[in-house]
Amino acid sequence: MGRHHIGDDPVRLDRVRRAALTLLIVTLPTLFACDNSGTRQPATDVAHASRIVTLAPNLAELVFAAGAGETLVGVSAYSDFPPAVAALPLVGDAFTIDQERLALLRPDLLLAWQSGTPAHVVDELRQAGYRVEVIRTRSLDDIATTLVRIGELAGTQQEAREVAAEFTTALQDLGDRYRDTAPIRVFYQVSKRPLYTVGPDHYASELIALCGGRNVFDDVGELAPAIDVEAVIDRDPEVMLAGDDAGSDAFSEWDRWPSIAANRYGNRFLLPVDELSRPTPRVLTAGAVICESLQIARERRQE
Repeated sequence: MGRHHIGDDPVRLDRVRRAALTLLIVTLPTLFACDNSGTRQPATDVAHASRIVTLAPNLAELVFAAGAGETLVGVSAYSDFPPAVAALPLVGDAFTIDQERLALLRPDLLLAWQSGTPAHVVDELRQAGYRVEVIRTRSLDDIATTLVRIGELAGTQQEAREVAAEFTTALQDLGDRYRDTAPIRVFYQVSKRPLYTVGPDHYASELIALCGGRNVFDDVGELAPAIDVEAVIDRDPEVMLAGDDAGSDAFSEWDRWPSIAANRYGNRFLLPVDELSRPTPRVLTAGAVICESLQIARERRQE
């Protein structure tokens, strides 16, 4: 009686959930090294799947994007796009699968995420007799490839190929638009406590490069490395980016170092985290915002 907890404040709870999800999705690849290669199998190896369960939020979204939404019968925690996903049964999260719930759904295909589903979970599911396809979505090219593969698995090849082609063309158009722009140094802050960013192989870094930016941590081997404040100061980014889930105080801690170029120019921008944090066709929306932000930053740099 009289207890107050974070769940009593829906606005704060939503912000915490969104921030936690962003950090989880971006950094999971560094926590788990799934030993499944995700190698494509011939589309004719088995019958088309009609009861699919996805084990990561981005995979549920990709199933719908590939025109196979009607085959989806179960999803993992935090799956919330498109809206129809919210009505589907949950089978667990990135760490734990509810085997009883899963069995009741009678899936004929499970889609696991190579960068997020732990290898031992994949092994356990296969040992239990489930057909598991491991999906790789680390790069922008992987998104198009995955759409096609899901279409093959679910029997929606034509629609999936069309969506994949549209995505690839839109990426090329975005890159062409900013190909000749002046380079600019960019720091993408995934989270501030702990402080995480992305390495050169992350699709977010690809988007930055597509817009004519240079990720100041493009020399770090990890996909989503933990870093310290000094490393950011030393690299003197001209632009700072962060997800809009962080709110107005996303960059507040950097106010203590006014000499950083991004602070001098006022180049601190928030990005649509829902679109950026999941490797699906919606990253195009985030890519457009990144490109527009970097163009504004270039103009401010010249003033």
